[in-house]
Amino acid sequence: MPATDFANPPAGVRTELDAISTALDRTVPAKSATNLLIGTWNVRAFDRFSPTWRSKAGDSPIRDQSNVLAIAEVVSRFDVVAIQEVRRSSAAFLAMMNVLGEDWAFVVTDVTEGSAGNNERLAFVFDTSRVRPSGLACELVVAPDEVVSMDGQFARTPYAAGFTRGRSRFTLVTLHVVFGEKPQDRVRELEAIARWLARWSASKDPWGENLIALGDFNIDRRDDPLYRAFTSTGLEPPAGLNFIPRTIFDDPDAPPDTHHFYDQIAWFTRGRAMLSLPFVNAGTFDFTDDLVPADTQNQLSWRISDHFPLWCEFAA
Repeated sequence: MPATDFANPPAGVRTELDAISTALDRTVPAKSATNLLIGTWNVRAFDRFSPTWRSKAGDSPIRDQSNVLAIAEVVSRFDVVAIQEVRRSSAAFLAMMNVLGEDWAFVVTDVTEGSAGNNERLAFVFDTSRVRPSGLACELVVAPDEVVSMDGQFARTPYAAGFTRGRSRFTLVTLHVVFGEKPQDRVRELEAIARWLARWSASKDPWGENLIALGDFNIDRRDDPLYRAFTSTGLEPPAGLNFIPRTIFDDPDAPPDTHHFYDQIAWFTRGRAMLSLPFVNAGTFDFTDDLVPADTQNQLSWRISDHFPLWCEFAA
């Protein structure tokens, strides 16, 4: 990891961070003694970064120190956040953790090998002053007779971790569904995760209570075949996430039902699997409104991400 000092950003970077902080104040609820904030964010190729405050076109990677600080500012607003696309060296991710400070911790998977795995890790980052691990951390694999993909298993193995806040215990399950060559390629993985979570939540496993699925499910549209596969066993996203953009490349002026539906936070709302955490609110954070300097929209996607973060607030 590059040797860098994030403690003393130049004045221009501090001004940008203040603007991001103000925008977050308007969008994401403040942490309080009575709430729980859970987020998910696919941070594009979260790996290396340039050890300079201002990278320029042609630098590789284009993500710089100011961008790492911006990402950390967003992540700091949540109690626990699932992050997808942490890559092999994880340099920018680890730099972000240093910026967040001693109250923050993480659990992360090993790298998924192979072309479909894309050298990716899945991570949970959490504020230890607000939540604590419940003891569970595991990868989800299917039985030998259940075929999910050409190789039998998930292309990128889903990752689960349990947490507690006060007397509430909950388990988060994150994944990044392989995109494939066509939408139909994603159906098996989406159906498999839906079945897995339904079985788990209906069992007597103490960590099967309060299951929340979150991550990049690569669902194209609300109510399309991929969405129906994901919700086939009763998972439901909150209504507040139904008509908001997931990617910076969606046209904000287009009809909301044409937006991609890639990223999700969902849980069971009926039966034994019903979430006991009282839901309060949900939303996203749009960092495209001239908050982060970038020459092009595509460059912004490599500086910060091509995905917006999603969040849900619960009473706790």
